[in-house]
Amino acid sequence: MQQSYSLLGIQVNPLTIPELNALIANAVELGDRRIIANHNLHSIYLYHHDAKMRSFFAKAHYTHIDGMALVLVGRLLGYPLKRDHRVTYVDWTAPLMAEAAQQGWRIFYLGGKPGVAEKGAKILQQRFPGLEIVTADGYFDARPESPENLALLEQINAYKPHILMVGMSMPRQERWVLDNFERLNANAILTAGATLDYVAGAVPTPPRWAGKLGLEWLFRLIAEPKRLWRRYLVEPWFLFFLLVADLFKVRVMRKREREKFVG
Repeated sequence: MQQSYSLLGIQVNPLTIPELNALIANAVELGDRRIIANHNLHSIYLYHHDAKMRSFFAKAHYTHIDGMALVLVGRLLGYPLKRDHRVTYVDWTAPLMAEAAQQGWRIFYLGGKPGVAEKGAKILQQRFPGLEIVTADGYFDARPESPENLALLEQINAYKPHILMVGMSMPRQERWVLDNFERLNANAILTAGATLDYVAGAVPTPPRWAGKLGLEWLFRLIAEPKRLWRRYLVEPWFLFFLLVADLFKVRVMRKREREKFVG
């Protein structure tokens, strides 16, 4: 059973990149089908405002941390979280693709504008010889029984990917996985955001020093202010009150532990 921590009303697993790769390897070896999700501040906000997001995370087998803010919150609450427990796809993509090329894992990437994911896949294949990856853009009718969605499911299942990366932004990607999970023939299903958009250069990649300092959000806000201003300037206020509630619970719990020890 993978360890999990409770914070801001959600559960996360403290997983590093090597541990995530190992979980995928295990799913492939056993022939299982597992969802590997991730949480950041935006997803937590959506979780508390969208019942379907709550259903998705309830179905997910593992949820890693995507954002230094959650590592810092965890530390405030007394959890032994480290910088390595913060895993974004900007950092995970290269180790994941290297492992996939070495192990012979087939990857199917769903998402992005027409041509963008395909460009990103070609870049990765040049960087990681032997990598098996195919793509489909995210511009389709995502209703479960639509002809386009049924054709896409047929395409994915015919390819039999070991890894299915769904990069259609939140919450569309989570809703799509939730709606189609039982019909997918893939070992590891990852909600991957704009992974290949970054690889293809369609979206500016935040410098890694910004990620290490927890300032990646500022870089993204400057790059895409119209799309991201609400996510980074409004939503955190809701999460602030969740943090205050968590800190109060921790204070009460520690007080009871001291009283019990003294008694």
